[in-house]
Amino acid sequence: MKLYGIPNCDTVKKARTWLANKEVAYDWHDFKKDGVTPELLTSWIGKIGWEPLVNKAGTTWRKLDDATKASVVDADSAIAVMLANPSVIKRPVLDYNGGVFVGFTPERYEALQK
Repeated sequence: MKLYGIPNCDTVKKARTWLANKEVAYDWHDFKKDGVTPELLTSWIGKIGWEPLVNKAGTTWRKLDDATKASVVDADSAIAVMLANPSVIKRPVLDYNGGVFVGFTPERYEALQK
């Protein structure tokens, strides 16, 4: 199990707290410190598509210029924007048992543990 995100994100904090409270062991990957690679993004996109990964409701997306926003129309353009702005990736991303899960709710994580 590997959890990806940034430590100051409220949703990431909730996921990490939930995992700690349930004593679930996981590896942590900080986008800000550890970066993100085209290969990793391509792998995730191959499993869930690019749309769930681009957080269009977040602050980072809103701060992008209109031309950049308009350029995100497929996997390649989404990868380019996510590489240039890792905070635009919806968080957290959980890589678990071959699946990729974006976002956090206690119910969803509980269901994964069964």
